[in-house]
Amino acid sequence: MWDSESESAAGRDYGNGDLSSSKQCFKTQGFELRDQSWYVATDVPSDLLVQVGDVHFHLHKYPLLSRSGRFNRIIYETRDPNITEVVLDDLPGGPEAFELAAKFCYGIAVDLTAANISGLRCSAEYLEMTEDLEEGNLVFKTEAFLSYVVLSSWRDSILVLKSCEKLSPWAENLQIVRRCSESIAWKACASPKGIRWSYTSKPPSVSSPRWNDNMKDSSPSRNQQVPPDWWFEDVSILRIDHFVRVITAIKVKGMRFELIGAAIMHYSAKRLPGLIEDVAAGLGDDVSGNNNGSSNSNSHSCSSNSWKGSLYMAVAGTGNQEDPPNVQAKDQRMTIESLISIIPPQKDSVSCSFLLRLLRMAVMLKVAPALVTELEKRVGMQFEQATLADLLIPTNSMSGTMYDVDLVQRLLEHFLIQEQTEASSPSRQPYLEKHRYDGAQRITGQNAKMRVALLVDSYLTEVSRDRNLSLTKFQVLAEALPESARTCDDGLYRAIDSYLKAHPTLTEHERKRLCRIMDCQKLSIDACMHAAQNERLPLRVVVQVLFSEQVKISNALANSTLKEPSEMNYQPIISNRKTLLEGTPQSFQEGWVAAKKDINTLKFELESMKAKYLELQNDMDVLQRQFDKISKPKNSSGLISGWKKLSKLTKSSALENQEIGSHIHGGGGGAATAAEQKSKAPRRWRNSIS
Repeated sequence: MWDSESESAAGRDYGNGDLSSSKQCFKTQGFELRDQSWYVATDVPSDLLVQVGDVHFHLHKYPLLSRSGRFNRIIYETRDPNITEVVLDDLPGGPEAFELAAKFCYGIAVDLTAANISGLRCSAEYLEMTEDLEEGNLVFKTEAFLSYVVLSSWRDSILVLKSCEKLSPWAENLQIVRRCSESIAWKACASPKGIRWSYTSKPPSVSSPRWNDNMKDSSPSRNQQVPPDWWFEDVSILRIDHFVRVITAIKVKGMRFELIGAAIMHYSAKRLPGLIEDVAAGLGDDVSGNNNGSSNSNSHSCSSNSWKGSLYMAVAGTGNQEDPPNVQAKDQRMTIESLISIIPPQKDSVSCSFLLRLLRMAVMLKVAPALVTELEKRVGMQFEQATLADLLIPTNSMSGTMYDVDLVQRLLEHFLIQEQTEASSPSRQPYLEKHRYDGAQRITGQNAKMRVALLVDSYLTEVSRDRNLSLTKFQVLAEALPESARTCDDGLYRAIDSYLKAHPTLTEHERKRLCRIMDCQKLSIDACMHAAQNERLPLRVVVQVLFSEQVKISNALANSTLKEPSEMNYQPIISNRKTLLEGTPQSFQEGWVAAKKDINTLKFELESMKAKYLELQNDMDVLQRQFDKISKPKNSSGLISGWKKLSKLTKSSALENQEIGSHIHGGGGGAATAAEQKSKAPRRWRNSIS
């Protein structure tokens, strides 16, 4: 894809990639292949048989000894001048690379390409074809081709790095992997403005651009906009260890972390079938807003893996029938561990859905616990972006539950810790507030908690159908969020009702304990209507629901009276409870009547208890007075008894005078005379007492 003008110059210096030795010892027209053996087309009979793998080469000693230090040591150190056979099973590059090296020793022109240069360079190092034996030997020429031709071209750097997969550790030791990775990283981070670009996977008819070419006005691609994800498709063909090297080098160059995260997601879509279904279709839109280039790139996939659409199929090894399931699972485990280690640490560098899918596979493939914990923390950083489908992770333990509720509990704890950390340091403004890769609006603070509360309630509703889910796990997860996170408890009520339906054997105490999680005052009218006739709820909870609904109705009526008359025309007020009940469904009215009977029964029992309490209190007072009489001393003084007799005499005399007065003075003046007699009587008694 990327080509430089120096590549053309280097091609001219090397005869357009043709290498040949400066001296030609044998007059030969080339090599001939017969069955599985190569023969030199010459009249001189061969005196050395070299076996590389399953291929035999019938060669001559002198051309090899003159240019290969390894053959010198093999032949002379054995001290057997009649040696006729040499086995090179560990030669890097295999028979193809040795064929080119042997042709070079015979002075035959060798065509160097990006496909064979890495193997030929490693085999030249293995055969010790250095400058000590001949000037311009194979090591020097292959190294020059790598440095001046391959590394200046984007496409050749990708192909050479891809060919290094079968050359470990020789390619690593010769720094081929490092140099190609840095070359790719440098070109990926270069400004794409003013360059012509095309994907590696496009047909060969598309001419490769030159990355340092000064674009002329006549260029047809001058005004073509290059998407920032133009390099995703090319690097996705690399093996995971080489991809990690490229991404690490790109990080050092300072590329934006959201682009690095997008490249990782694109690579995962290619190498891990079933992990991400929509990344290949929507990645170009997310990155550049223009999906023309992305659609072209996605239509020409360079990866050997095809979409399976199922995580279980990928883990079971159905993606490649020739590999045993355990081998493919091991490769996928290594891929996931490598991807986790290179995800940028910044928040929102990758989507939360991608992290959860990666976590799902990490749990199933038993990835290292430290990496799983790190991935859980990353999910907690952006937990508000999760969806219910991503949270339904099957359990991988012997707990018996269908879903891993403990995992979701840990994710929620990481989220709350992250929110508390951000709240304690409000000066920390993330980079994403100014640069959003996916264009979504940032959710922070209380809004994030409210969204997580809705997500947790939906998750509880889904997992509550599991009969093996314990009440403690359900309650702990429901109470993990603070009360302020839920403005409405409808979702929590739905989860509680679903749990009660799936666990009909709960005791009354357990049902009350479960319903204690819910705040009846936060239920909507629809939820209250359902709860009022829900037979699975305890009676006390039903009463609380009805009471809270009555309070709401009263508050609504009180608030409606404060509205202006103009508003009354558009918002009619329900005048009384009877009118409200007439407008409600018949099923709710029947439930209301039944609940009202229960309330009246409770009130009657309460009044009966109060009456019994008062009766017992009176009996207690009577017993107390009798006890006081018994406990008083009987020998009272004569003065006290005299006073008692005198008070009795006074009362009897007053009654007699009243009777006499009422008998004598009758008619209209009787009342005045009786009042006068009554007023004089005490004075007479006082005189008599004195």
